[in-house]
Amino acid sequence: MAELFHLTEPEIWAAAVRAGEYRMSTRGRTLAEEGFIHCSLRHQVRGVADALYADVDHLVLLVIDDSRLAGPVRFEVPEPGAEAYPHIYGPLPVGAVSEVIDVTRDPDGRFVRLDDPRH
Repeated sequence: MAELFHLTEPEIWAAAVRAGEYRMSTRGRTLAEEGFIHCSLRHQVRGVADALYADVDHLVLLVIDDSRLAGPVRFEVPEPGAEAYPHIYGPLPVGAVSEVIDVTRDPDGRFVRLDDPRH
């Protein structure tokens, strides 16, 4: 099992739980629009949070068990010379999420629980 990570807003995740599957690709883009769900490895999460969610104070970090996915995972490079990121091709079943970690900011405005989300 490989762990993949995906950041989203709490209300979007709550809607996915009600629906039984998650269909957002990244902030403001759906799976249907993008063709896959953007994910990260543990060491990539902070960069994604800082780049895409600089104006958000509360997120949830989904910990995904790739062995529970129906669709394939492909590691792809977003631009030449960049690091590869995991992409899930298909919806994310709620049951593939092994943990949902609450992510907030510290008094200095830095996201907490991203570098080592379990602490």
